[in-house]
Amino acid sequence: MARFGIDTELALGIRNAELRPLARKIRRNHERALDLWQTGIREARLLACFSDEPTKVTVDQAWAWVAEFNSWEVVDHAAALFVEAELHDAIIEPFAADEREFVRRAGFATMAWGAVHLKKHPDSVMLAWLPLIERHAKDQRNFVKKAVNWALRQIGKRSLGLHEPALALAEKLAASDDRTERWIGKDAVKELTAPKTFDRLAAKAKKA
Repeated sequence: MARFGIDTELALGIRNAELRPLARKIRRNHERALDLWQTGIREARLLACFSDEPTKVTVDQAWAWVAEFNSWEVVDHAAALFVEAELHDAIIEPFAADEREFVRRAGFATMAWGAVHLKKHPDSVMLAWLPLIERHAKDQRNFVKKAVNWALRQIGKRSLGLHEPALALAEKLAASDDRTERWIGKDAVKELTAPKTFDRLAAKAKKA
């Protein structure tokens, strides 16, 4: 885990492949999830993310949790919970504006998950996130730039309607003089112009 940049100071070494089935077995419980989070233990916090009740997760809880983030892994799974709780409108912009590395990552991880899982929301929701991606694409910190890139790719792969503006932004970043913007843009262009991406989007459009 340490090799992949995961904080192991309070880790037990239990794999996610074991934690997820456990979460399904114990079912969702909000109060228990809050208690699990308070332990500070990696696996307990992941289990909290997997088994909390989305309808009871609040913006205050999201802020309390992000203030204690110390690992990208926990960030990303908590962001998935925030999307389930439909907190995206309230947290993405302020999280992205926050200078703390893992809080900013949480904003873009929430974008990435939202682009995939907010299926009933119009594309205009994700379109409004592109300016935030451009605004923070110069952040050189590893865990931020990778999340910015992740969000851009996921938005571009959501639909044909979003593909064009996301690709246009990716190409703009790829041509930048800034090294971080260039890396984010080039990597996104590579995936967004891949034949399999076009095929999947075309197939999705036919089903719509």
